[in-house]
Amino acid sequence: MDELYNKVCQKSSEIITKSYSTSFSMGIRLFHKKFRPPIYGIYGFVRFADEIVDTFYGVDKEGLLKDFRKQTFEAINAGVSLNPVLHSFQKVVNKHNIDRNHIHAFLDSMEMDLYKQRFTRPEYEKYIYGSAEVVGLMCLEVFISDKQRVAELTPFARALGSAFQKINFLRDLKSDYIDRERTYFPGINIDTFSENDKAALEEEIKEEFDQAFIGIKQLPKDVRLGVYVAYVYYLNLYKKISNTPAAEILEKRIRVKNRKKIYLLTKSSIRHSFSAL
Repeated sequence: MDELYNKVCQKSSEIITKSYSTSFSMGIRLFHKKFRPPIYGIYGFVRFADEIVDTFYGVDKEGLLKDFRKQTFEAINAGVSLNPVLHSFQKVVNKHNIDRNHIHAFLDSMEMDLYKQRFTRPEYEKYIYGSAEVVGLMCLEVFISDKQRVAELTPFARALGSAFQKINFLRDLKSDYIDRERTYFPGINIDTFSENDKAALEEEIKEEFDQAFIGIKQLPKDVRLGVYVAYVYYLNLYKKISNTPAAEILEKRIRVKNRKKIYLLTKSSIRHSFSAL
C-alpha cells in the first residue's frame, strides 16, 4: 500500500478529530506519538457515523448508515478502502486486532438513534455501551496488547465511557429534546425535569468517575496523561452542570471555555509530572 495514501488517510482522521472536538484533541496530543494516529483513526470513524444520524437532515439516514456499516467491514476484510476515514480505521482494527463485536455494538447504537426517541432502562444501557463504552474499549486495545490486561482494565474503561456519555446527555438535553424530540434518560419526563432527577443522574455519574479514575492510574505512562486530561475536562463539565439549576439545563448548553481547558491541561500536566497521578 502506498505510504503517501496511508498518510493522507491518517491526516483526514486527524483533521476530523481536531475540527469536531478540542477537548479530545488536546488529550490525544499528550499521547506518545505512536498512539496518536490510531486514536485519530478511531475517533474519525465514530464521529462520521454519529454525524449521519444526528445532522444529515433531508437524506436517507438509514440507507447511509447501512451502507457505512457494509463499507466498514468490507474495508476491514480487504485491508483497504477508498474512503479515507474507513481506510484509516481498518488499519487500526487490523493492526491492533480490535474486537469486531465492539464495532457492531457501536453501529447498533447509532442505528438506535434513527428510530428511538424514548429509552427503557435496558435500551439506555445498551445504547451507552455501544455508543461510548466500546469506543473506550477500542482505545484500550490500542494502548495495551496484552488481552488479559485489557480484560482487567475493561470495567474502568467502560465506567469512563459511560460517565462521558451521560455528561453529554445532560449537556445536550435541550438540543436532543427540542431539535430531535429525543430523550435518553429512562423514567424521566423532560417537561418536568427536576432537581431530584438531576441529582440522581449526577450521583450515578460521580460513582462512574470515581471508578474510572482507579483505572486511569493503571494505564501505561505513554497514554495516562492524555486520558487523564479528558477525564479532568469532563469532570469540570460535570461540576458546572451540578452547579446549574435543572431549569437552566433546558435553556442553554453548558460548556467549558477554551481558556479554562488550557488551564486544566496545564494543571493536569503539573500534577502528572510530580507523580501525583
